[in-house]
Amino acid sequence: MSGMRVRQSMTFPSFQRAALRALAALTMLLATSVRSNYVFDEDPFQPVTQDETVAVGGVVTLTCSVKENDNSSLQWSNTAQQTLYFGEKRALRDNRIQLVKSTGTELIITIAEVQLSDDGEYTCSIFTMPVRTARATVTVLGVPGKPVITGFEDAVQEGSTVTLTCTSSGSKPPAKLHWYLNQEEKPGRPDVVESNPEEPTYTVTSELIFTVTRDDNNALIACAVDHPSIANGDKKTEQPLSVLFSPSVSIQPESDLPREGEKFYLQCVANGNPEPTAFVWRRKDGELPPLAKVDGAFLRFESLNKTDNGIYECQADNGIGMGDVSHTLLVQEAGVNAADPTAMSTSSGVDHAVIGGVVAVIVFIMLCLLIVLGRYLIRHKGTYLTHEAKGSDDAPDADTAIINAEGGHSGVDDKKEYFI
Repeated sequence: MSGMRVRQSMTFPSFQRAALRALAALTMLLATSVRSNYVFDEDPFQPVTQDETVAVGGVVTLTCSVKENDNSSLQWSNTAQQTLYFGEKRALRDNRIQLVKSTGTELIITIAEVQLSDDGEYTCSIFTMPVRTARATVTVLGVPGKPVITGFEDAVQEGSTVTLTCTSSGSKPPAKLHWYLNQEEKPGRPDVVESNPEEPTYTVTSELIFTVTRDDNNALIACAVDHPSIANGDKKTEQPLSVLFSPSVSIQPESDLPREGEKFYLQCVANGNPEPTAFVWRRKDGELPPLAKVDGAFLRFESLNKTDNGIYECQADNGIGMGDVSHTLLVQEAGVNAADPTAMSTSSGVDHAVIGGVVAVIVFIMLCLLIVLGRYLIRHKGTYLTHEAKGSDDAPDADTAIINAEGGHSGVDDKKEYFI
């Protein structure tokens, strides 16, 4: 039992030492790895490049540079690992590729009239020991075609629902489509994206469904393409919308103050699509006056008369529907000054003022008479009471006072009879 304890105590330190050695080795490995990465990042001979994005037909510039050089040459290669330039020497016969700058530490080239096939990774190399390389990704954007709108080649009737379709092809990545009605964006259905056969591009389709009103007549429907390859804003297609609707009608008189004996007309103004061509004139509760003549949208009066007063109606028809309106004609007397449209209203105002003044004077006189009459009645009543009591103060007894109050004096004094 004691021997077992001795063996355990002797093996434990050995295991601990092995663990410490493994930990130290792992630490050295990590330190070496960190140092190796640090040295790689700070390698002065390591080429430096950057990714580029260009639209089809554009020009892309590829730049490769190093901090130091040991007289080794820089080289650009395409996506198929074909050498484009080795220092100042052209290696590939492609006139689209031109040298911009070549030094011991920098190599710059351009590719003009970029095609979709130019998309991919390009490699810059420097032939040191060992060879060092860097990659640059060139992303070629497929430019979307001008959008095409279909669905309303003909005019549409008011209140109907239309479905418009906008299509644009050739975009890479897929473009986004937006709908507008008179500069106001309208939500359409989600875009449908389809890849084009044998090409790395896409066709995008969008639909707009809405109910048209007469206010939409001659409105501009627009479909715009949003894509990073379009530098000068959206690529847009516009098309006017034609809406058929029944006419709205109003009557416009020749003058606001028609007068007896004058020529006069009423014009029926109708707005519709198509323009109304048929007009019907009527007089409410009666026939048109004998001297009134219908002339299409006009009702003409050769010589106005008071008998022409009434309500006149006009009905316009454009084949889509009908609209009607009425107008009240009031013929003024010929004596009113035509040069002063306010003469009638001014004269009427003066008459009303005179009548009002007369009424005010009469009311004032009546109030004065009532006051005078009231005062007279009050004073007369006081005098009556005073005379009724006169003579009662000096009466020797009650009977005498009553007699004096009733008659004012005795009958003996009033009447004297003489006999001859």
